Amino acid sequence: MDSYNLTPGTNKEVNECKGNYFSTTNEVPLLQERPATIRNRTYSEMTDKGVWRHLLPQVVATLLGTMMAMSDGMSYGWTSPMIPYFKSNESHIANVTEFDTELMETIVLYGATTGLPFTILGVNYLGRKNCMIISAAVGCICWIILLVTNSLALVFTARFFCGMAGDMCFVAAPMYIAEIADPRIRGFLSALIYLMMLVGIVTVYAVGSLAPYSAVPIIGIIITACQVIFFPFMPESPYYLIYNNKNESAKKSLVRLRGVNADIDNEIMEIKQAVDRQKSEKSRLQDVVLIKSNRRALIIMLILNTAQHFVGISVILMNLHVILDEAGSVYMKSSTAAITFSVIMLCFATFASGIIDKFGRRILLVSSATLTGIILLVIAVYFHLKNLEYDVLFISWVPAVGIMIYAATFKLGMGLVPIVMTAEVFPTTIKAVGMTLSDVIYVIASIISITLYSTLFQMYGMHVPFYLFSACSFLAIFFMIAFIPETKGKTLDEIQLMLKGDKNGNVGK
Repeated sequence: MDSYNLTPGTNKEVNECKGNYFSTTNEVPLLQERPATIRNRTYSEMTDKGVWRHLLPQVVATLLGTMMAMSDGMSYGWTSPMIPYFKSNESHIANVTEFDTELMETIVLYGATTGLPFTILGVNYLGRKNCMIISAAVGCICWIILLVTNSLALVFTARFFCGMAGDMCFVAAPMYIAEIADPRIRGFLSALIYLMMLVGIVTVYAVGSLAPYSAVPIIGIIITACQVIFFPFMPESPYYLIYNNKNESAKKSLVRLRGVNADIDNEIMEIKQAVDRQKSEKSRLQDVVLIKSNRRALIIMLILNTAQHFVGISVILMNLHVILDEAGSVYMKSSTAAITFSVIMLCFATFASGIIDKFGRRILLVSSATLTGIILLVIAVYFHLKNLEYDVLFISWVPAVGIMIYAATFKLGMGLVPIVMTAEVFPTTIKAVGMTLSDVIYVIASIISITLYSTLFQMYGMHVPFYLFSACSFLAIFFMIAFIPETKGKTLDEIQLMLKGDKNGNVGK
């Protein structure tokens, strides 16, 4: 493996960053390095008003480009308030069975899996920005169907395509953000997509519980339509433009993203050097698992994405009302608790996104897994005592309070860091494939966790799946300490050095 100097400074040094890169002709290069004048600024300098004026266009582009993530959050949490509605006499669709409600939960995940090949092709041939617009347009159509249909089959169809649209959003948007973001706020901007998803969950829990059925689809239509209408006016990724030999358009895009006073010519030159190098290199698709550093990146995302679901987040989001009703709490209605749960998730995810670039990824992950495992164990013990027919009325507040604490501890790290690291750990040459495979892992883990929960709950009671989730949370701590590197403040090239085991990389430190 070639070695090179990572000390920020000259274009020559950037040009000499050859490393162990592999490329396919279909891959669009992603973020490499930023000009040294930008990279060398410290975290504390971000409080300067001039710096934030320089960063504001990137924040605006990210917010407008991630409105579909809010829609995806609404779709993900939709079953929690809607399944009780479909089972009630007020349902506008008759004869909804238990199997139908389970399919409503999982079919969105099947849609996400089915959409993965289209996502890979889309981000490379159509571009990140266009894929983000397409995903919002598909999401808008799905919400329209859910608003007007009286057919259960069309509900399933809309949910399926919601999954496809959400998958495209959660692959294309992080890639777009990584390409336009200043390294100082890359973690924060990458976290915004997850925050928008949480806003969607808060919305669907609140509106779905308190308003008529039609209210949620109407909000979904408005949100996705806004992205379809306004996001086309945002700048395209300069990397994608240069890759397609649109250098003047790339320069205009950078001016809009960085401001007229930024060192645009220097950054354009660095991007072009990176693109030319990528085009000159060759690779095979299987290198994502055959190359050691790529394999490590895949293992990292396997750990993070599997851990998220095996500590129960998908199960709790989709079955929160059922879980709280099963707890039999007399202190808080399940609908009120669900809204509170989603608000707490949003607040702590916002807090974590503000400190992730200061304290780092690993400390948030390990702290989150430890606290989450403890609270899941407490909830499991409560359900176990209830299952053994002990009188637990005087502590029936435990599950509701425990779920609220779970919302905080999970979002502190395990619920936020994976979406940030997925755009960091894969090398630019296989990022599209790597991120898509990560999404496959995410979806499969979600399906398995939901299936396990349903089976164990019906066979043994609510306490067994919660014991399992707690055990998985504690087990995740070991894997996080052993395998997850700290990427805070590092360029993408430095992260690759760590994964390659370079003597200066200090993997895991």
